[in-house]
Amino acid sequence: MLIPAYNEEQRLVRTLDAVTAYLNDHADRWSTWEIVVADDGSTDATREVVVARRDPRVQLVVSPRNRGKGSALRRGAAVTRGRLLLVTDADLAAPIEELDQLDRTLADGHAAAIGSRAMPGATQDNRQHRMRELLGRAGNLLIRRTVVPGLRDTQCGFKLFDGDKAREAFAASRLNRWGIDVEVLHHFHRADWPVAEVPVHWSHQPGSKVRPWDYLRVLADLARIRIRPLGPADLVAAVLFLLMSVALYSGRVLDPDHRYLPDSLQDQNQWEWFFAVTADNVAHLRNPFFTDLQGFPEGVNLMANTVMLGLSVPFTPITQLFGPAVSLSLCMTLGLAATAAAWYWLIVRRVVRQRAAAFLGATLATFAPPMVSHANAHPNFVILFMVPLIIDRALRLCEGTRVTRDAVILGLMAAYQVFLGEETLLLAALGMLLFAVAYAVVRPEVVRATWRPLLRGLTVAAAVCLPLICYPLLWQFRGPQSYDAILHGDNAANSPMALLSFAERSLLAGDAHRADALSINPTEQNAFYGWPLALLAFAITVRLWERTLVRALAFTAVGAAVLSLGPRIPVPLTDTVLPGPWALLADRPLFESVIESRVAMICAPVLGMLLAVAVGRLAATRKLSTQYIGLLAVCLALLPLVPAPLKAVDRAEVPAFYAEGTWKGYVREGEALVPVPLPDPGAAEALHWQTAAGLGFRMPGGYFNGPFGDDRTGVYGAPLRYTADLLRTVRYTGDVPAITASAREEAARDLAHWKAGVLVLAPQPNDGPLREVVRKLVGRPGKWVDGVWVWDLHEGS
Repeated sequence: MLIPAYNEEQRLVRTLDAVTAYLNDHADRWSTWEIVVADDGSTDATREVVVARRDPRVQLVVSPRNRGKGSALRRGAAVTRGRLLLVTDADLAAPIEELDQLDRTLADGHAAAIGSRAMPGATQDNRQHRMRELLGRAGNLLIRRTVVPGLRDTQCGFKLFDGDKAREAFAASRLNRWGIDVEVLHHFHRADWPVAEVPVHWSHQPGSKVRPWDYLRVLADLARIRIRPLGPADLVAAVLFLLMSVALYSGRVLDPDHRYLPDSLQDQNQWEWFFAVTADNVAHLRNPFFTDLQGFPEGVNLMANTVMLGLSVPFTPITQLFGPAVSLSLCMTLGLAATAAAWYWLIVRRVVRQRAAAFLGATLATFAPPMVSHANAHPNFVILFMVPLIIDRALRLCEGTRVTRDAVILGLMAAYQVFLGEETLLLAALGMLLFAVAYAVVRPEVVRATWRPLLRGLTVAAAVCLPLICYPLLWQFRGPQSYDAILHGDNAANSPMALLSFAERSLLAGDAHRADALSINPTEQNAFYGWPLALLAFAITVRLWERTLVRALAFTAVGAAVLSLGPRIPVPLTDTVLPGPWALLADRPLFESVIESRVAMICAPVLGMLLAVAVGRLAATRKLSTQYIGLLAVCLALLPLVPAPLKAVDRAEVPAFYAEGTWKGYVREGEALVPVPLPDPGAAEALHWQTAAGLGFRMPGGYFNGPFGDDRTGVYGAPLRYTADLLRTVRYTGDVPAITASAREEAARDLAHWKAGVLVLAPQPNDGPLREVVRKLVGRPGKWVDGVWVWDLHEGS
């Protein structure tokens, strides 16, 4: 039992007598008990009253000065040890006999049973002054509307809690005065620990320490609970997230113009081009959804490519001033840190209040192996700061308090996320659906209470979102150079072993050869959580199985992992292949273009939340041995996942032909510059040269998603014409084929289609055979101009 006390020498004697007599009389039910009196800096004989009991079961916790009820309860709760914790006021306005009712309610599966003067069946003697009652009712109404929905009386000083959960809640509290009751119940509400109100008999006792101005303080406390301004721990977490992001990109972040991430393959060139072309379109007031600077003359549907208009547009001033390499590097470094901060915020708000636990969970969610893999090349999969905000807003709809407002905000958030990454939004929705299904199975009564406001809110959110994205999506799916679906082959799913192995960039356990064998490429190592983390997650689930949140998170992680195995799941070390549940989604609209191994990325924040719950539970326990063993297990599971900085190499210099503008003398209005060979997803350095030239010329070929054939199937890069295919083959083989008259005619048709003004061959592997093939196709040798070989197609015309 915990009793806060401030100058209570008169009432505390009677209360302690009544409580100890009751507990001794019911020794068969309360065989072991303790009473902790938390003195809040009393100036009377309150402490002496407790000391005079001379009973080791009655303890005194002293504050050096008066700090408030919240401070006293926090100190007192920290020293309690019981399985149950009863918190009662020193006046014992609710008689100790009411403990029986609360205990029976707690035994029914609730985490807390709180006495209530507002429930049917409650009785009151010696009522408060009418003004106090009115103020109390107004306060309770405000509390229900803003902080703890559904509870009619949060301030009754008679509450029975599950001991461990109460200690966790009090340890996470920050308020020092009367708002502590609401803050603790708010913690239970956010943690989804069921709280029941129990009608009690209550009798107002004179001598209350609550003054009229304290009601205003409670209002201020409510604002603090809702707003929760950043504390020192939050600022430290944000700084650490930024430092971790900078460390990950340390090989490039200080000189992005001259450093390249080789594990990005050609994606860094592509993404810098995306930022450059978006800034160019915005600066010249052109259509941001389309360009013909690549893939000329057909062009590129930018909306059908992940150009992240939600960031590339607002980053336009930076791109224009400092270049796309700086803009992309800054965007990815800050975006990764912002993602970690957003997950941290969500975990603190919805999962666990301990900042250290939330920090570990957010770190795993953001710097898990698949996130590090995508950090090489895919900002749309690492800049996820909107996803935690969307999840939180969807959960607010379930609370049913301000459905319309929350739905409007959710609709705006979803619309913005479309311009950050549609596939990311789809995966987030899939993860939320898995969680909702699991939660509904475990807690069907919650579904019955929340489905109506949730459905109404989602309808309003859709009504807000769809008009904002309707035209861009119409352009994406039906505009020029749109495509229906893009296929990724039969090796796009995870192997079961990929879930348990270690990623290439693991600082301690990385195995590049094994990671390459289990993934498409270094940018798509979408699992690789390691067997120690899998064992830890399993142990956490078993140990905390009674918590609904843990069950739902565990189902979500397992469901996402199984879906990521694709439509056919090979059983390791056997020839057996099992049908996978992804087969139900693989051919459905939207899902048909998803790389199914990416579904395992859902596991990163889920495992982060499980880790946060476990560490929060460890922080609340009083057994040092349990804490040491638990933290050791956490360290052993996480150490193999610590990433090494991303690999970075010096970038090849841009040929002077492009950098110094020599190209301008060879490309006339409406013509294209044709790099030899044409840029494609395997070699897209020409995109970098084009951005270095200020996007002053158009070129055929390129690295983008576009249509192929009459059925408009999505492919990477432009469909290969004869000449493009020929030059591409020579680049990879070094063989010079026989060039016939028919080949020269095909080349002439291709050059005419591309409206080519000049052919340009930069130094590269097999540039000798390439130069010889172009000489035979064009009929004359090239000229060496400012670091490149040039064939001016205007000569002789």
